[in-house]
Amino acid sequence: MRAGSLQALLWERAREPHAGRWSLPGGRLGTSEDVEASVRRQLGEKVDVRGVPHVEQLAVFSAPERVPGERVVATAFLGLVPYDVDPAIPADTAWHPVDALPPTAFDHEAIVHRARNRLRAKLSYTNIGFALAPPEFTVSALRSLYSAALGYRVSATNLQRVLSRRGLLEPTGHTAPPGPSGGRPAALFRFPGKGLEVTDPFAVLRPPGGNRPAGSTGSS
Repeated sequence: MRAGSLQALLWERAREPHAGRWSLPGGRLGTSEDVEASVRRQLGEKVDVRGVPHVEQLAVFSAPERVPGERVVATAFLGLVPYDVDPAIPADTAWHPVDALPPTAFDHEAIVHRARNRLRAKLSYTNIGFALAPPEFTVSALRSLYSAALGYRVSATNLQRVLSRRGLLEPTGHTAPPGPSGGRPAALFRFPGKGLEVTDPFAVLRPPGGNRPAGSTGSS
């Protein structure tokens, strides 16, 4: 999350094909590593991003024409970086809003959008928010994260009710410092677990308006 929007980390290609276009970090699978180990190694070596709290396989992209020349099959992964983490990245690498990507190489725009859709779906029925949030947060801050990821404004009250019912919000007993306007200090919460769990397999988060199932976090 950057500047209130969901963003993807891309690096600018210096060589053909597609020199000057932006692409997702990646590379070839090493002979002695599995694909997740390769993903974490590539992130560390190419864009200096380490300690990603959640990585999962997204899809295989195998269209014969996806890369010019020799055929290349790509296994894409979704990796999430908490919004309070600001890794030092190389000069040719930058965060870009998912909804306003620059010209991308190959099929990487489609991969980014597939990852966004996976994240949106999993916010409905899992605890995947833990991988976006800092160790402690206010409900208002968490609402901002969910709103940015889902692409519509979420009700803080409904979000707190739904996540508390699922056992996903744990009070820390601490409060955040008051803002410039003063007022009552906001309570701080945390996610009790740091591994992905399915918490409600039939839940669907939907935008405000229309018919919504009970427990939806869309604002009313």
